[in-house]
Amino acid sequence: MFAALAERKILEALARGEFDGLPGAGRPLEFDEDRLVSDEVRIAYRILKNAGCVPPEVALLREVRSPEQTLAAGLDGEARHRVLRKLQALSLAMAESESRRQRAQQAEAKYHARIVDRLA
Repeated sequence: MFAALAERKILEALARGEFDGLPGAGRPLEFDEDRLVSDEVRIAYRILKNAGCVPPEVALLREVRSPEQTLAAGLDGEARHRVLRKLQALSLAMAESESRRQRAQQAEAKYHARIVDRLA
């Protein structure tokens, strides 16, 4: 409910042009200096980022892109079959990752509802 209201207000502000000309418009957000995150966590995130670590979903998307590009290059025979099998396995892994994410969200929503009921 609150998220829908916030989304509507943001879209209305966008339509009125209230976000036009803001500093940094069109550039990616920099999360390295998030003051709401403790120094220890910020340093850990920076180390992971510099080491090339990414969330599992991003890693899977990168892996899927590689076989798709290989297929686009025009493989045939056994090489094409091998790439197709890899692509199928990656698609299944992505589906499982999405399923886990949805289950976690559902569990969180139930937990949130229980807390709200207790506090009400």
